[in-house]
Amino acid sequence: MDALALIVGLSALAWLYLLAFHGRFWRAAERLPDDIETPGAWPPVAVVVPARNEADVVGETVRRLAAQDYPGALRIVVVDDRSEDGTGEAARAAADTRTAVLRAGERPAGWVGKVWAMEQGLRHLRSLSEQPDWILFTDADIHHPPDSLRRLVAFALDDDRDLVSLMVKLKVATFWERLLVPAFVFFFAKLYPFARVNDPADGTAAAAGGCMLARRTIVEKAGLMESIRDRLIDDCALARAVHHAGSGRIWIGLTETVESARPYDGLKGVWQMVVRSAFTQLRHSPLLLAGTVIGMAFLYLAGPVALAVAGAGTGLAAWGLMALAFVPMLRLYRQPVWFAPLLPLAGFMYTLMTIDSAARHWRGRGGGWKGRYQARKKA
Repeated sequence: MDALALIVGLSALAWLYLLAFHGRFWRAAERLPDDIETPGAWPPVAVVVPARNEADVVGETVRRLAAQDYPGALRIVVVDDRSEDGTGEAARAAADTRTAVLRAGERPAGWVGKVWAMEQGLRHLRSLSEQPDWILFTDADIHHPPDSLRRLVAFALDDDRDLVSLMVKLKVATFWERLLVPAFVFFFAKLYPFARVNDPADGTAAAAGGCMLARRTIVEKAGLMESIRDRLIDDCALARAVHHAGSGRIWIGLTETVESARPYDGLKGVWQMVVRSAFTQLRHSPLLLAGTVIGMAFLYLAGPVALAVAGAGTGLAAWGLMALAFVPMLRLYRQPVWFAPLLPLAGFMYTLMTIDSAARHWRGRGGGWKGRYQARKKA
């Protein structure tokens, strides 16, 4: 019991530290401001949409992009990543005269599928006589409101940023989605505190792949997508490349209006999303995997276990602090506050997903997504 009391006491202290000193990650406060200064001239923008087997959502995505109220020149490039479900046809049916729908070439060895599709979009843009000043990379399932692009560009210019990214609002419906999806964003923000990313002096770099607006000159200087061609977690790799190639002024925030239309179909869908890249985040290291499992148990399970086994007050304190930290993210997703004490359950499930991600990698089936396995175990 003395050992358990020590562990849970340290867990409570760890949560105090996270709440007070870890980049205010739990507040979920970073948003595009309402009072963005309107630029004197609107720069030309291109949107690149990599799409693989997205026939059910890509048409609406293209229609919403074409309906943007952006005052400057706008071009949309949809790259059909060798889909097998009619994605290209669905995109063409929704396209206007500013939209090009391309069929991606055969993926070369060493390239991850999505990054290769993004590279195909960039190559198409380079072939044009007029080059955009900014490029918005957005996924085929992301629905943008009419003012989305205008606000992104205005903020990037007003705040002098090389990269502006939004963690889009993910779809939730079932119990597991309502618990695990807000927890996913919570864990991401804990790993990459947004306030630190947004501080040019800090050096932390991260982005959310569903919505990333980047300055084209920096994209070219950074050698994207060549420099990140083999990165399964392409968004954070892109953010690091832009951070080092540019001024270091990148920004990431949350949104309630730019939304993903992708259904997860319950626990199975969320599980698949996480196991695809969890072990990659740990650099395929068994040592980091062991440390992560121990760390997750220490942070998320020590309090409830101590409270259940010994009725320890420090266990209640640790549990209460983590629940308090989860409340702002639940409010963003419009979920009831009583979900907050269930964060240990979410932590336990994500630990299992991480272990499963490692097991799949060791079986040569890592990075499974859309019928591809892109993080195979090296011989």
